[in-house]
Formats: sequence, C-alpha cells, structure tokens
Amino acid sequence: MTRNAMSQAVRYGALMMAAGLSMTAGVAQAQDSKGTVKLAYVEWASTVASTNVVRAVLEEQGYDVEMDSLGAAVMWQAVGTGDADAILCAWLPTTHGDYYKQVKDDVEDLGINLEGTKLGLVVPEYTYEKVSSIADLNDNADLFDDKIVGIDPGAGLMAQTENAIDEYGIDNLQLQSSSGPAMTSALASAIQNKEDIVVTGWTPHWMFARWDLKYLDDPKKAYGDAEHIDTVVHKGLKERLPGAYAILDNFHWTPEQMGEVMLMNQEEGSDPYENAKKWVEENPDVVAEWTGDTAE
Repeated sequence: MTRNAMSQAVRYGALMMAAGLSMTAGVAQAQDSKGTVKLAYVEWASTVASTNVVRAVLEEQGYDVEMDSLGAAVMWQAVGTGDADAILCAWLPTTHGDYYKQVKDDVEDLGINLEGTKLGLVVPEYTYEKVSSIADLNDNADLFDDKIVGIDPGAGLMAQTENAIDEYGIDNLQLQSSSGPAMTSALASAIQNKEDIVVTGWTPHWMFARWDLKYLDDPKKAYGDAEHIDTVVHKGLKERLPGAYAILDNFHWTPEQMGEVMLMNQEEGSDPYENAKKWVEENPDVVAEWTGDTAE
C-alpha cells in the first residue's frame, strides 16, 4: 500500500470511529428519555400551575415534556386529534361539557385532579355590600360602566356568562372579552382606586388569596353547581407511555396546594416552571403518591 493510500485509510478509519462514537452517543441520549409527553393548556393561573407541576414531575421521572399554550377550544381539539397527549384543566361536567362531547370518542377521562371548583361573577367585598346578586346587576349597570370584564372569548366560562346574561335578562351590561391576566389587572386597578367592578371568576384562583372578593349570588343557578377539574388524555397514551399515563392518572391535589403554586407565580419576575420544580422538590410525599411504580 502506498503512503498516500495508507494515509487515506487512516483518515477513513478515524472518520468511521468518530461516526460510530457519535451514533453511540445519540443512541445513549435517546435511551435517557422514556419518551415525549405533550401537554396542552390555557393561560389560566390554575392551569399554568398544574401543568408546570406535572411537567416537573414527568421530567423528574425521565420524560421529555412539551407544553403548548392554546385557546380552550383548540386545546380540546388538540387532545382529541392526538396533537396533545393530555390536558389537566377539563372543567366538568358543565363548563367544558360541550368540548368534551365533541372529542369523547378519541379521549379518555382519567377523573378528578382537583375538587371544590366554582364559577360565577365576582366583585370586591365593598361592592358586594351594594350589589350582592346577579339579579341586581341590570339595575346597577352604571356602577360597573355598563360592562362585565371577562376572559378569553373561547373559554367555557364566557359561554356560561352569556347564558347567565340571558337567564337574568341583563341588557344594560355588555360582556367584555379580554384574557385572564387582563381581567386580574383590571380588578387590581379597580380595587386600588376603590372602584366598583364585576368580573368573570373561578375558584381556585390566586386573586381570592390576594383580595377580599365575593361571588354574586346566583339564585337561578345559571352557573350550575360546583364542578371539578379532570385530567383528559388522548386514547392510546396508556399503551405508548404507560408510566406517564400512570402519573397523569394518579395526579390529584387540593385547592390549597394549587394555591401555593399560584401565589408563587404571582411574585414579580418569577418563572412558573422554576416555581413548579421548587414545589415538587419541597413536597416529596405528595409527589410520591403520583409517581408510584412507573417503570416502563
């Protein structure tokens, strides 16, 4: 073999060794992950808290996690089509009932992850002393600048509020669409200035821990009775990622626990993901109930 041929052979061998090492590293890296779990969510304080906490737990157990922020209707479509593996914010049986009906053949409801929820119209306590019932809104529209401050237009809460407006014959106030953060910003501003305001609200939410708020009485039960929040997954997840499925199935916490995370998230400059990891680290007993034996 000539010197040039030997040199080429050495270079070829080195390249093959490097390629082999690279392939080996790639396989090892792939084996480090148990798989990818896609979580869809809506930018609601409660949902941001629960989704980030579950993400932190799944990652701790060896899964890659992708989070996708969507509108409520699109979120449900995503878990129905399989573009998302799971959602942790299915308000049932009423608020998201119509969404669930549209995809029920393609999803699995794993049951309740949080109990004690409530929906309705919310006012500051000082406003409640003047107006305590939804039935009284129409005659006091001027107190509220003729508007009810809502959240994102695709939310089930907004649809229920439209129904409540019809049920109570409210024609002097208009439901104003915004977003969860915009709603709480308007609420904060009104309270700071001791102004009257009525907003669409739900429990659990950090705003009840921060301010003195009251639900307006709902004698006609336009918002229904208390609901619960369920975990819903795309059918087939149990076969594809049984360990992740088990964690999602076991996930259940209290409004107080969720409230801890939501308040952490309201601190200026805080990161919901970092807060979730901190909460998971500080609550090993709770997390152990969710993880159990999740070996694939």
